[in-house]
Amino acid sequence: MFTKVLVANRGEIAVRIIRSLQELGIQTVAIYSTADRDGLHVQLADEAVCVGPAQPQESYLNMQNIIAAAVGVGAQAIHPGYGFLAENAEFANLCTQCGLTFIGPRATTIDLMGNKEHARQEMRQNGIPVVPGSKGRITTLGVAQQAASELGYPIMLKAIAGGGGKGIRRVESEQELERVFTRAQKEALLSFGDQGMYLEKILTGVRHIEVQVFADHQGNQVYFPERDCSVQRNKQKLVEESPAPGLTSAERKYLGRLALRVMDVIAYTNTGTIEFLMDQDHHFYFIEMNTRLQVEHTVTEMITGIDLVKEQVRVAAGLPLSFTQDDIQAHGHAIECRINAEDPTHDFRPATGQVTMVHLPAGNLGVRIDTALYPGDVVTPFYDSLIAKVIAQGSDREEARAKAQRLVNELVVRGVTTNQALQQAILADPLFVGGQATITTLEKEILPAWKGTDM
Repeated sequence: MFTKVLVANRGEIAVRIIRSLQELGIQTVAIYSTADRDGLHVQLADEAVCVGPAQPQESYLNMQNIIAAAVGVGAQAIHPGYGFLAENAEFANLCTQCGLTFIGPRATTIDLMGNKEHARQEMRQNGIPVVPGSKGRITTLGVAQQAASELGYPIMLKAIAGGGGKGIRRVESEQELERVFTRAQKEALLSFGDQGMYLEKILTGVRHIEVQVFADHQGNQVYFPERDCSVQRNKQKLVEESPAPGLTSAERKYLGRLALRVMDVIAYTNTGTIEFLMDQDHHFYFIEMNTRLQVEHTVTEMITGIDLVKEQVRVAAGLPLSFTQDDIQAHGHAIECRINAEDPTHDFRPATGQVTMVHLPAGNLGVRIDTALYPGDVVTPFYDSLIAKVIAQGSDREEARAKAQRLVNELVVRGVTTNQALQQAILADPLFVGGQATITTLEKEILPAWKGTDM
């Protein structure tokens, strides 16, 4: 087992990882930019190293500085969290070359699944159902227009190296494709260093269903109860839950077997998440795999009682999984609400400023709040707007929903604007209450109704 691990991230996920490492008796090393000098993750870690200025490219994406920090303090491994370098194959390779363990899958796997079109081709060739789409890398408007005409509009234009909702555009017509193609390419190049694109046919009335998987180096593989992440805006998730409402036991088993087949195809190790779209007839289509821990891993932990970060560390250290498939059971239901520093009443404009007060509604059974906020903390414009995750577990979905409502209502963050009121509206919306939300429900139903009454 490792004795010292560097956490190559910031904010709530860095805090969350540091806490699990400390419970394992492992010394922790935080990194920080000059803007995060007083961050909670810096205060909680045993050691902390500044890796550059506020801009992510100069600090949290600066591979050389991060590796140098890890080697300099004598860390044996690096946990990347999510975002930043978590799905960067070059960084994973660099860790290995410098004698550091990258706590995640192999670099070759990250590279394969990080290229979304290559991943689709691999799945298609191995009998995994995928959403109909273009074949091969698209770099010119003409090729995109030809592929779109064959698929039929509407289509989704996506960055090959994409993730987190970046470089994605819904396109209704050839004229619209002409308008947005170059802009999407530029966004992809800025976000991922790759302007390659591909197209997917848009399926209507679908839900976003995903499966967390885990595999050790001894060949043991497991899958966890599925999550429903259909409440989204601009492909960014706002509410996640597990298990997904409305699935039968047979469908859950089929989905789990499908996820294990994906793992076999790519010889996956450590944890990751396989994402599917489910149509109105409950057919599942592979869309992508995130080769890392995800924001919504918390709901899986809540219903299974398994600490995924601790298991990541054990597996990376060469130990076998500490549980089997039979050990993984869903206990009740869990719902997570993402609290973002943004103003939904003004086109979700990012919010910044000093936090003057924080009240976290801790207490009672089945409550978890992941955050790095504290009074006096400063929310800067340099990083992701996620500032807290409110997670509720109940004996069933309705109890979890009611508890999540209570938590979001009680939460107080002063000094910066948040999306708290919108989260309240989502949790109370009849479509969400009935477990009927699709990936367009928030934008087409909930948000317009909420804006009409609250603006």
